[in-house]
Amino acid sequence: MIQADLNIILPEILLAVYAMVALLVGVYTTKDKLAPLLTWITAAVFVLIGAWIGMAGGGENIAFDGMFVDDGFSRFAKVTILLSAAAVLVMGQDYMSRRGMLRFEYPILIALAVVGMMMMVSAGDLMALYMGLELQSLALYVVASLRRDSVKSTEAGMKYFVLGALSSGLLLYGASLVYGFAGTTKFAGIVEAAGHGHIPIGLLFGLTFVTAGLAFKVSAVPFHMWTPDVYEGAPTPITAFFATAPKIAAMGLLARVLHDAFGGVVGDWQQIIALLSVLSMFLGSIAAIGQRNIKRLMAYSSIAHMGYALMGLAAGTAFGVQAMLIYMAIYVTMNVGTFAFILSMEKDGQPVVDIGALNMYSKRSSGKALAMLILLFSLAGVPPLVGFFGKFYVLRAAYDAGLAWLAVMGVIASVIGAYYYLRIVYYMYFGEETDALDEGRSPVQYVFLMVSAAAMLLGVVNLFGIEGVAQAASMALVN
Repeated sequence: MIQADLNIILPEILLAVYAMVALLVGVYTTKDKLAPLLTWITAAVFVLIGAWIGMAGGGENIAFDGMFVDDGFSRFAKVTILLSAAAVLVMGQDYMSRRGMLRFEYPILIALAVVGMMMMVSAGDLMALYMGLELQSLALYVVASLRRDSVKSTEAGMKYFVLGALSSGLLLYGASLVYGFAGTTKFAGIVEAAGHGHIPIGLLFGLTFVTAGLAFKVSAVPFHMWTPDVYEGAPTPITAFFATAPKIAAMGLLARVLHDAFGGVVGDWQQIIALLSVLSMFLGSIAAIGQRNIKRLMAYSSIAHMGYALMGLAAGTAFGVQAMLIYMAIYVTMNVGTFAFILSMEKDGQPVVDIGALNMYSKRSSGKALAMLILLFSLAGVPPLVGFFGKFYVLRAAYDAGLAWLAVMGVIASVIGAYYYLRIVYYMYFGEETDALDEGRSPVQYVFLMVSAAAMLLGVVNLFGIEGVAQAASMALVN
C-alpha cells in the first residue's frame, strides 16, 4: 500500500530530493561558480518533471487515504506551475548574476516552493493543504528579501512574512471550525457533512475563514495589501515568479477546496467568491491608473486579473473551472513575456522601473516595442488577441451560471483597466523623447518576450489545444 502511495507522489519526492541534494552540493563546493549552473539545471528538472506529469495521463489516483489526489486537474496545474517556474528562472538568471544576487540558495528555494505548490493543488485534506501552503510560503518569504543590501527588499520580505502569518492564522482558525463541525479534515468527509443545500452556521464560518486565508495567496481584495510593496521591493525576477506560479497554485487550491470539500453548497460560497471577484477587478483597475512604477502597476494588474479568474470560479460549474484554468494559463504566458521586457529595462546598467523611461521606445527598438504592445493589448483583453478569449471564457461562465451582473461588472472593470495598459503603449509610440534605455543584453529575455507575444497572436487559432485539456481537468474536479 505504501509503495503504491509513493509511486503516486513520485514527482514531488524526486523534486524534493533534488533540492536537498543540490543544497548539500552547494554547501560543500564553490558557491559563486555553482549558482548559474544550478539555476539552469533546476529549470531543466522542472521541464522534465512537467513533461513527465503531462504525458503520464491516467485517471484519478488517491494516496495516503485521500490526503493526496492525483487527477487531471492537479496535473494541469502542476505542468503550468513547473513550466512557468522554469521560464522565470531562465530569463532572470542574467539579471541576478550581473547584480551579485544569484546565490546557490535561490534556485533551491524556488524548487522547494514549487514542491509546496504541487502539494497544494493535489491536497485532499486540510492537513495536506496547510503543509503544502506553508512549504511554499516559507520559501517565498526568503526569496522576497533575497537582496540583503536593499531596504526595500528587506521590507518586502518582512511585510509578506507578517501578513502571511496573519493569513495562515485565519486559515487555521477556519480549518479548526470545519474540523469541529465536520468531524474530519478530509475533503471527502467534509463534503458529506456539508451535504446539499444550506450548511450549519459554524461550518459556514469555517468556510469563510479558509477562503479568506486562501484569498491572501491570490492577492484578492481586501487581502491584497502586501502585493504592491512586495512586487516593488523584491528583485524583478522574483517579482516575475510571484506573478506566475504561486498564483496558479493558490487558485488551484481554492478551486480544490470549494469543489471537493464544499461542492454540494455552491450557493453558500458563490456570493463570497463573487464579492472577492468584483472588489479585485475594480480596485486593481482603478488603483493602477496612478502608478508610474511598472512593477507596482503590474501588482495592481495581477490583483485585477485574479478578480477575473475568480469570476470563473464563482460560477460554481465545471465550465467555470475550465474557464478559470484557461484564463490562468493565458495570464501566466502574458506575464512571462511582460516581465521579460521589464527585466530588459536598464539605463547605464541599472534597472529602470519608471514607465516614463519608455517614451518613444519604438524608435530605438521597434521589434520589442511591437511585442510589448501585443502583450499589453492582450492583458487589456483587446480582440482578437488571446487575452480577449481568456476574459470571454470567464464572462461566459458567469453569465451561464446566472451571474449576469458579475459579467457586466467584469466588462466595466476591463474597460477601466485598459487605460493604464494603453498609456504605456502611448509612451512607447507617441511620448516625448528622452534618454535612451540600454540595449537588452540577454538574448534569453528577448526570446521569451517574442515567443510570448507570438503566442498571443497565433493562439487565436485553437488556443494551442488548451481548451480541451482544461475541459478534461475541470471534469476531473467537478463530477
